[in-house]
Order: sequence, then C-alpha cells, then structure tokens
Amino acid sequence: MISTVLITGGAGFIGSHLTDHLLARGYKVRILDVLVPQVHGENRRHPAYLAPEAEFIYGDIRDPEAVKRALKGVDAVFHLAATVGVGQSMYKIHLYSDVNALGTAVLLEALADHPVERLVVASSMSVYGEGLYKNSTGQTVENAARSLVRLRSHEWDLYGDDEEKLLPFATPETKVPSLPSVYALSKYYQERLCLNVAQAYGIPSVALRFFNVFGTRQSLSNPYTGVLAIFASRLLNNRPPMIHEDGLQRRDFVYIKDLVQACGLTLSFEECSGQVFNVGSGQASTILEVAEKLAKALDKPTIQPQIADTYRTGDIRNCFADITRAREILGYHPVYSLEQGLTELVEWLSTQSAEDHSSVAARELAERGLTV
Repeated sequence: MISTVLITGGAGFIGSHLTDHLLARGYKVRILDVLVPQVHGENRRHPAYLAPEAEFIYGDIRDPEAVKRALKGVDAVFHLAATVGVGQSMYKIHLYSDVNALGTAVLLEALADHPVERLVVASSMSVYGEGLYKNSTGQTVENAARSLVRLRSHEWDLYGDDEEKLLPFATPETKVPSLPSVYALSKYYQERLCLNVAQAYGIPSVALRFFNVFGTRQSLSNPYTGVLAIFASRLLNNRPPMIHEDGLQRRDFVYIKDLVQACGLTLSFEECSGQVFNVGSGQASTILEVAEKLAKALDKPTIQPQIADTYRTGDIRNCFADITRAREILGYHPVYSLEQGLTELVEWLSTQSAEDHSSVAARELAERGLTV
C-alpha cells in the first residue's frame, strides 16, 4: 500500500501543487529540491507556498547521497526534477543533459537497490515534435516537418508532398516521437530510461506527457518557463506579449489542478503500469488567442501582443493532446476550461510582482543565430 510519496523537484510550480493534492488525499509527502536560482531566485529561498506538512530535503537530483536519503522509507516516486525550456536547451546543452539525463540515472540506480511500489516520470509533449497531421486526402502524416527554406520565407504552416497545407489533429500517444530540441531529447531519454529500468527491476511505472501547463505559482521571472507565465510577466510590466511566428500556432493549455488530478490517479490503477499518457485539456488554442484572453482577464486589453514574425530553433507549429487513453484507463477528466483557469491565475497575479527578463532570453537566442 502506498502511503509515503517522494516528489523530486517538488518545490516548483507543478511539484508544489502535486504536494497539496496528495496531502489532501491522505498521503505523506517528501520533497527533494535544490531550489535552482532561475526558478526560486538567487537566494534559493524556501517557497512560502510550500505546504509545511511536507518534509523538505534540500538536495540535487545528481547527488547519489541526497537521493538515497530522500528515498528512505518512501513507497512511490514522482520524478519531476528537470531543467525546463526549449530555447535555452539549445545553448545550455551540458546543463540540460546533465540534470535531465544524469539526474534520472542517479535516481534509477538508487531505485534499483531500493525498489518502490510506483514510479511516475514527468515527460513532455515536446517529445512529439510536430503533432499529428493529415493531408488533403485524409491520410495521416507522421513526423511532418518544416524546411528552413520555408521558415526563412516566413511560411509557418506545414505542407505535404503535393504542396497542399497539412491539417493538424489531436496527437495520440501512438505518434512516433520526433525530437527537435535538446530539451525534447532529454525528456524522451528520461521517459524511456525510467520505463525500461523500472520494468527490469519490477517497479510499476508510468510516464505522463505534460502539455502546456499553466496556473498559480509558476515563476514569473523565469524567461524560459511556460508561455502564459512569460506573457503575464510582460503584461504586469505593461509590456506587450512577444509572439514568435504569426501567433496562429496551436497548443493545448492544461490547468495545473487538472494536471495534478491526472498525476494522483496514477497511484490507484495497476493496469496503467508501463504505459504513457498524454495529460492535456483536449482542447486547442492559438498562442495569439491565449495572449489576448490573458490581457483581457488582466484588464489590459489595450496592450496588443507583438508579433515577432520570427522562428525559434526547436519550436514546432502545432501540437495538442488526444487524451482518450487517460480518460479510459486512468479516469482522467479535465474540469477547468482555459477561461476558468485564467480566472484563478489572474486572481493570484493580482498579488504578485514580476521581473520581466524575456528580452534577455530573446537576445541570447538571437546572438547565437537560434532565431530566423
């Protein structure tokens, strides 16, 4: 029986909400987190939002001794610890490989010696690269991609061999992965390593491919975090959200409370072991639409998004979730619409201040030739 749960990276945005969710359901929670400055500030301050009932261990996922200490007496592990961000991963290659790959390897070596009853690893929709497409005759097109020639001509959509525009569809877990960034590659490595090693040692395991998660507690001063937090930081400083391409790219925005619902369900179903699940809202929104809705919700409708008309290396055009498998096997049912999630987010934002570092991130990418 699972009673004590370890969350690696548990002091962050997703981990702290998952902590609250599990505590409310009677689990004991332990957190392992190194409080990275990019998320928690240079002073690595213990977040005020972190539930005091959770046991906190300050430590790095790459430190075998810290990991062994954190695993002592736990029954299940949620492995959330990772460095996050598509753009930054393309120039901080060592950091992303070190934390995401080596950190996961350290955890799994410890689990090989002390198996648990359940291992859940946070994967990402980024492993799909472009989502699922169909051509004009209705045939599925796997691993559709955009050429640099078209991107340099500011042709943002995808085209088939017949030069007709491809149509995006909800992406199921069966789609063949395509890994357009170092971040995507590292998340796929985490996912596969966890599932493979867990199977070898008889540890029931699950991989959850998170789509675009948003909600309260997301770092507003981290320019490599989720797009809604970046937009919020810009708007709180009375600056327009900056949008790559034309803003019509489509994503799946899932509210944090729905996402942790899915996480919690993985502890209850034996039949989900060894499987991969999409965790999204099941709805698609354009980036431009989301920016405009957030500005309106913040009562800043006159601040219009700024369309950069540029491509960022590693970005994809469309990807939104088919959540049929999670519905049927886990019983996952998203409750929050985008608008409902934004209402809660804006209420929290009214109590926050934000340092906008998005221009610094944009300059880093441009100086390295990672924008077209």
